[in-house]
Amino acid sequence: MTQTTDTFTYQVSGTKPIAAAIALVGAAAEQYKFSVLHSYDFFEILQTKGFPIERKVHVFEICRAPMASKMLTVFPGFATFMPCRIAVYEENGKTVVSTMNMEPLLKTIEGDPELFKEASAMYQSIQSVMSALLA
Repeated sequence: MTQTTDTFTYQVSGTKPIAAAIALVGAAAEQYKFSVLHSYDFFEILQTKGFPIERKVHVFEICRAPMASKMLTVFPGFATFMPCRIAVYEENGKTVVSTMNMEPLLKTIEGDPELFKEASAMYQSIQSVMSALLA
């Protein structure tokens, strides 16, 4: 498994088949105290709209309600970035699991040390969910 971070995304990639990774999303999210709110199969969605794509692309919206409540109470502008999303797709023969790089966003709440600590721990939990999908 390989991990990479760039300005916008945090990714892990590996050789596990995409269907096997997708099948684990619910259990992995639950293990790290997230709920799966919704999922999108963009391969299917775009095909039905007449714009087929070659690769499988799935997006899962996940939420940890206590954290969402705290964040929106203190910083309602974060609603733009919620719920957290995890994308699972195929690229160059590998399965990639990707999410938004939350580190720059977290820096904006450093003035609230307790919330910053909790949100940082949540981001680490999201990374753990992602790794679990490819383990």
